[in-house]
Amino acid sequence: MSNSTQGSTPPGLYDRSDVEPKFDVSPGEWIAVALTIVWLALCALFFFGIETENDGDSLRIVIEVLAVFMPIGMMWVGATAARSARIMRQEAARLQIAIDGIRQTYMSSQQHAPRNTGVDPALIKKLEDLVATQQQTESALAMFSSSRRMDAIRALPATPSVSESEDQPTLALGISDQDDRQPLSNTDFIRALHFPETPDDKEGFAALRRGLADHQASQLIQAAQDILTLLSQDGIYMDDLRPDRARPELWRKFAAGERGGAVSTLGGIRDRSSLALTAGRMRQDPIFRDAAHHFLRRFDKVFASFADTASDEEINLFADTRSARAFMLVGRAAGTFD
Repeated sequence: MSNSTQGSTPPGLYDRSDVEPKFDVSPGEWIAVALTIVWLALCALFFFGIETENDGDSLRIVIEVLAVFMPIGMMWVGATAARSARIMRQEAARLQIAIDGIRQTYMSSQQHAPRNTGVDPALIKKLEDLVATQQQTESALAMFSSSRRMDAIRALPATPSVSESEDQPTLALGISDQDDRQPLSNTDFIRALHFPETPDDKEGFAALRRGLADHQASQLIQAAQDILTLLSQDGIYMDDLRPDRARPELWRKFAAGERGGAVSTLGGIRDRSSLALTAGRMRQDPIFRDAAHHFLRRFDKVFASFADTASDEEINLFADTRSARAFMLVGRAAGTFD
């Protein structure tokens, strides 16, 4: 079939002349008319050719009328049924033509414009612009919220560092005895687990050095760094996630050993793509799976010690760190909160 035939309007699709045909007499109706005339003639010959008695008998008159007109009625019932059947066949033929025309039009549109979905492209463009604007707004709000929370972390009093001019013996690892004896403050612990934000973040690097000098905190920091590096390979960055904030009481219950549904709110990461990528990576990549389980174990142990001395505000700040967000994401993928 040529393209011109495919593109043209099928015959009968919009033709109303066939839908409302002019009056015509079918052969069956002509036969009925002829039989009616013949039957009436025979009846006239019959009744006028015989002598009748009891002309006033009403029952006889009724029987004669029925005998004359009942066959005529049966003939016209048959003729009407034949006409109705013919009309139904015509309607079925027109319907089939319309269906074939719609099918040809659809196939032609799919062949010449396979990407045409029947939706106005301008409307699709507007919807895409709205989605992009919404995503930009959400990202800006998330960055603003994260910036304000980290400003609160920076506002905490920093732990004074030991002056290099003091006469303190230095160990081979570059950690002084004074630093080794001093416990890591909660402020430095929080800053270290958030990691430096920029190469010029001097306070962040100083807190990270003090965190790595602490034996217990350094294990969690290194495990968090490993898991963050592995997640970044799949394009998952903690600054892009916007977790739901849980109350400090739930974090303390988690530190006390509660698991499952009682602390499920801690898994505040709701990003489906990040969760799907992380869960798939844990199933398929044994290196990632081992690093994730190691990170979760270190997080459980170190956070339990941190929660004993941390205030509610410090726990809230801790929950906004990159390491805590990684815990929410990996914990949900590993089923920690199920």
